[in-house]
Amino acid sequence: MTTTLAAPDGITPETPSSSAVSRPRRRLHGRWILPLWSWLVILWLVAPILVMIVFSFNDGTGRTVSTNWQGFTFRWYEHLFSSSDLTHALVNSITIGLLTTVISVVLGTLMGVAMGRRKFFGIGSVNLLLFANIAAPEVVLGAALLSLFLTMHIPLGYGTILIAHVMFSVAYVVVTVRARMAGQDPALEEAAHDLGAGPVTTFLRVTLPGIMPGITAGGLLAFVMSIDDYIITSFNNGTTQTFPLWVYGASVRNGGGVPPQTYGVGSLIFVIGVLLAVGGAIWNRRKV
Repeated sequence: MTTTLAAPDGITPETPSSSAVSRPRRRLHGRWILPLWSWLVILWLVAPILVMIVFSFNDGTGRTVSTNWQGFTFRWYEHLFSSSDLTHALVNSITIGLLTTVISVVLGTLMGVAMGRRKFFGIGSVNLLLFANIAAPEVVLGAALLSLFLTMHIPLGYGTILIAHVMFSVAYVVVTVRARMAGQDPALEEAAHDLGAGPVTTFLRVTLPGIMPGITAGGLLAFVMSIDDYIITSFNNGTTQTFPLWVYGASVRNGGGVPPQTYGVGSLIFVIGVLLAVGGAIWNRRKV
């Protein structure tokens, strides 16, 4: 036996509108359209890197990388450091990048902590200078540094490259550390002081672990930007060669082509950078 409920007089039962029916369909479409679009953009961004990695295994007999696939080989990785000029330029890039990272992390962390905790005189001007450094074109920074070194009669070379890289990298460390510092609860430091901890102990045991994700992110940014830089380095290198400068010089000498070992070195730098980023993210997640 079934019963039906009639609507009261003067009230008509509502039926689902067409917009309400179509709304779930639109949501279903949106679930895969945006992720698909995101993956297409990511693929477009990494396509040149994928081409470099693939052609680092391309066999060939010429002095430069062949644009036609001629077979799979590990030969270029076996002779990766056969060119002394390439090896020397790569060592310069790695050592300058590491020194830049260490110096930028130390200076940037101290500045970020100070700007995140204290409101001192001139902090607005410091903020303006930091963001001007980040926003300024690299050509302007390179030319300005070159003028400074020439005016002070400083010989161009390894040292001037290191100074230039620290100059444009430290701002990124300051910004990331300050943002992390602003999100940290000051009550933790106050509790440490109440329990008898001094300023140094409080910084090392409370403040530093809390801002470590920002320090790690800033350090990785400094290293990547240093090892990748070409424009500012080309203004201030003198006779010192870094890996990006060597690659450009090799392409000019070979009519637009580059030696096959270049793709292998570039692939290794990319893989090591990805591993460092993933390792840093995992480490920070465990610390948090």
